[in-house]
Amino acid sequence: MRLTVLGCAGSFPGPESGCSAYLVEADGFRLLLDFGAGSISAMQRYASLHGFDAILLSHLHCDHIFDACHYVVVRRYAPDGPFPPVPLYGPSGTQQRLAGAYGLPDEGPLDDVYDFHTLRPETFEIGPLQVTVDRVNHPVETFAVRVEHGGRVLAYSADTGMCDALLRLAQDADLFLCEASFLDGEPNPPDLHLTGREAGQVATKAGAARLLLTHLVSAWGSEAATYEAATSAFAGPVAVVRPGDQYEV
Repeated sequence: MRLTVLGCAGSFPGPESGCSAYLVEADGFRLLLDFGAGSISAMQRYASLHGFDAILLSHLHCDHIFDACHYVVVRRYAPDGPFPPVPLYGPSGTQQRLAGAYGLPDEGPLDDVYDFHTLRPETFEIGPLQVTVDRVNHPVETFAVRVEHGGRVLAYSADTGMCDALLRLAQDADLFLCEASFLDGEPNPPDLHLTGREAGQVATKAGAARLLLTHLVSAWGSEAATYEAATSAFAGPVAVVRPGDQYEV
C-alpha cells in the first residue's frame, strides 16, 4: 500500500495544510480517509480531483468532512460530468450532515454524488482492501480504521482519547497514523484527543513498526514538543506528516 498525506492540520486549516485527508492506494484502487476542510487544494497538487475510488469519513466534525461538500460541485457540475456516485462510508447521519452543510433542501440528498454506507464496528472489503473499524473515544461517533492488504497493515487513529479499541486496531501495524493534538503537561480534557506521548505509548503497546503524527493544531501547538514527547515513549521511527508526504506500507 501507499499512503499520501493531503491534509493533516488539526481542528482548522493551518498556514501550510488543510485538515485531515489521507489517500491509501493498493492494486490501482484508491481510498480517501477523511476529507477535511482545505484538503481539496492539496488533492489537486498531489493527486487529482478524480484520484480516488471510495471515501471513508471517520466522524462528522467539520475538519474531517467539509471538503466532501465542495466535492459535490466537482462531480455534479463539471463540464464533462456529472459523474456516477462514489461510495462513501461514514457514521450514522452522514448523508443528512453533508446535505445540510452543502445547501438548501432543494439541493437534494446528494445521492447523485455519493453512494452512502453507514459504518458500524466490523471488518469489510472496500475494493482490494480489508478494512476494520471500531468506535473510539471522542465526543461524537468516531471510528478508527485498520486497513490491510497483502499482509501489510495501516492503522489510522482518527480523533480519539486513549482507549482499548485504538490499541486493538493498531496492533502490529506497519504504519500507525496517529493524531497528537494536545501538548503533554497541559490540563487536557479526557476522551477528546491524544498527546504526542500518548501516541507513542499506544504505538509501543500495539507493537507498531512506525509512527506518523498528525492532526497537530499549528496555532497553539508545538511540533518540536510533540515529536519529542512521542519519541520519549516510542523507540521506533517517528515523523510529523506534511501535505505531499508519501509512505510505503
